[in-house]
Amino acid sequence: MTIAYLNGKFVPLEDARISPMDRGFLFGDGIYEVIPSYNGQLVGFQRHMQRFDQGLAAIHLENPMSVEEWQSLFRDITAQNQGEYQGVYLQVTRGPSAVRNHRFPAECQPTVFAYTFTVNAPCDGNPDTATCYRVATAKDRRWKRCDIKSVALLGNVLHMMEGVDAGADEIILFNEREELTEAAACNVFIVKNKSVITPPLDIEKLPGVTRNMLIDILRKNDWQMEERAITRDEVMAADEVWLTSSTKEIAPVVAIDGHSVTDGKPGPVWAAAQSLFASHRFSA
Repeated sequence: MTIAYLNGKFVPLEDARISPMDRGFLFGDGIYEVIPSYNGQLVGFQRHMQRFDQGLAAIHLENPMSVEEWQSLFRDITAQNQGEYQGVYLQVTRGPSAVRNHRFPAECQPTVFAYTFTVNAPCDGNPDTATCYRVATAKDRRWKRCDIKSVALLGNVLHMMEGVDAGADEIILFNEREELTEAAACNVFIVKNKSVITPPLDIEKLPGVTRNMLIDILRKNDWQMEERAITRDEVMAADEVWLTSSTKEIAPVVAIDGHSVTDGKPGPVWAAAQSLFASHRFSA
């Protein structure tokens, strides 16, 4: 039985209830985070909380808890749910209002919800244990504030299902200039001639915590790391392509639109990067 947290109380997940007038339900008016917990130790906690603060500020919603209170809550909920490898899902919405209106209510009581779910054990960089991804490609048709980690994810969901319908595990997106933005649920990196490259952040891309951790780790270890625009042709001609997210860490892409990336296996640069990330994930 999964134990959830809802508005100050721990309850069985199946018993958690919110008002149908909650603005998160009606408008997607809220912010969320997903934080990995390995053996009770949170990965990238401070970075996740910083992004969470930025997201709440972007939608003009005050953070209902301090960093210390969030940390205490996450420790409590992972302990209650047990499990060696968990993901902590956190969501704060503007809460219920008496009348459905696009305008923010003058006063609101935010809805605070959290629960945990099982995640796969992280990979140490061994290609034999890597989870590999086959991806499709599409034009990015989402709204133009993808830098906000909003619970309003319909655009991402529709793109993900576009990939699923094409027989893929994910979908890589390109803007109107045919430049890489991100995937439906991940950031994207490519490798060319041992240089690791990812697009710079802007409103078309989520500032992924794993993305930013990986960039910092690689640079501190003197890897050749670039943040610049990447064209579709560069993605298709890359030596390696990676997806990054909190629950995937660094995941190798082995095929794009049915065409193998190099030999269709996790590449040596990925193996070295994931191994390095694994040794620094709690300190980055």
